[in-house]
Amino acid sequence: MSRCLFPTVLRQQSLCRLQFSRHLATVESRLSSLPQIRSPLNHHRRLPPDERQQPARRQPCPRRGRGFRREHPRVLEIREVLEPRPIAPPRESCVASEPPKNPKLPAKVAKGGATNRGGAGQGASNSAGSGGNLTKPIPVTLMAGDGIGPEISLAVLEVLKAVKAPLIFEPVDVTPVVNSKGIQTVPQAVIDSMKRTKLGLKGPLMTPVGTGFRSLNLILRVLFNLYANVRPCRSLAGVETVYGQVDVITIRENTEGEYSGIEHQLINGVVQSIKLITRAASVRVAEYCFQYALAMKRKKITAVHKRSSMRMSDGLFINCVREVAKKYEEQIKQAGIEYEEQAISEVCLKIVANPLQYDVLVMPNLYGDILSDTCAGLIGGLGLTPSGNIGINGAIFEAVHGTAPDIAGKDLANPTALLLSAAMLLRYVNLGSYADKIETAVVKTIKVDNIRTKDLGGKAKCSEYTKALIKNLG
Repeated sequence: MSRCLFPTVLRQQSLCRLQFSRHLATVESRLSSLPQIRSPLNHHRRLPPDERQQPARRQPCPRRGRGFRREHPRVLEIREVLEPRPIAPPRESCVASEPPKNPKLPAKVAKGGATNRGGAGQGASNSAGSGGNLTKPIPVTLMAGDGIGPEISLAVLEVLKAVKAPLIFEPVDVTPVVNSKGIQTVPQAVIDSMKRTKLGLKGPLMTPVGTGFRSLNLILRVLFNLYANVRPCRSLAGVETVYGQVDVITIRENTEGEYSGIEHQLINGVVQSIKLITRAASVRVAEYCFQYALAMKRKKITAVHKRSSMRMSDGLFINCVREVAKKYEEQIKQAGIEYEEQAISEVCLKIVANPLQYDVLVMPNLYGDILSDTCAGLIGGLGLTPSGNIGINGAIFEAVHGTAPDIAGKDLANPTALLLSAAMLLRYVNLGSYADKIETAVVKTIKVDNIRTKDLGGKAKCSEYTKALIKNLG
């Protein structure tokens, strides 16, 4: 019986091998244009020469000066974004994008022991930003978001109005649309508004899980070239946690890595995802990190990687950071800033045991996503953590927590994260005095008045918390 079935099994295996090889040839033709990427599957071919699928003739490429085959749509989009460009601030004298040579840093200490050393706002406070010298309010694109987004956005607007911050908001709808190429993106109104304002304040956006939709957050980051995600994780006075003096800044490359969106199914049950790391993006985020650390007088920079397992991708990233570290060697030495490198596994182990040993962390996209949320857990959760996405074409400040659809519309949401993100935005445009007032009011409301939302162990509603905070602005 087995002898009769054996030739049939061989024929079936040969047919499967032929189909699999032809499918690989199609996939490789799409990926052949990626720099420094070669498929490790070539050596599995065992077909006669006459049965092998011949590659299509290469067409000359005017941009790169060499031939390449058809590209994955996301590769074309990312290549446009990652063309080497000079690092320049979206606005003049904005420390958040490119700190000046000798920035004037805030020396003021807020009530409750919260300092401005790279805390809720990453830019330097400007004493001129009191509002009296401004003749025209600064326009900001407002993306309220989904779920609890509209509620917390309204609360933040009330606080900004009460503090008399010279900002004027342009609300836009971020409901995803499909463009003429069949690619999901944000509405044109969002793009037009961001091109005008160069500033955005964004609530949480929902991405359906398991439906194949791209995250709107990723679309916005790539669309406006927001290459650096800065998330200050600082202990907030009045919020009890295991560690009371956490002050860690995570700086995450924001446009590539595993979140590049280059993934596809080879055959049933086999999915391939490409981790894209480029020299241009790695050098760019490393430059920003060292400029930030020097401007904010930080004490240590830790480059996070996993070079032992991903030698080419993480190897390129860490080599770029080393190159930038060598460039700033004299400056960081004079400023007393230490530079070190650690594997992501080592950092995860140590940061939950003693987060006080870390200061500024710079890392690729996926590692930054994991570590920034870990650091947020050390200070009380994402509901207290602000976030800023800094880029060449503007900046978007956002609440990084979820949409919480289960409590949407019930007046139970905590607006603190979006409010502290708004404080980051104020410092970004040199209006630090308003940010100081907001942060001081947050500390006083939580620590002194003990008025907290449910997620912080209190019973106050979102509206009650907002009113108490406005009362403490004076």
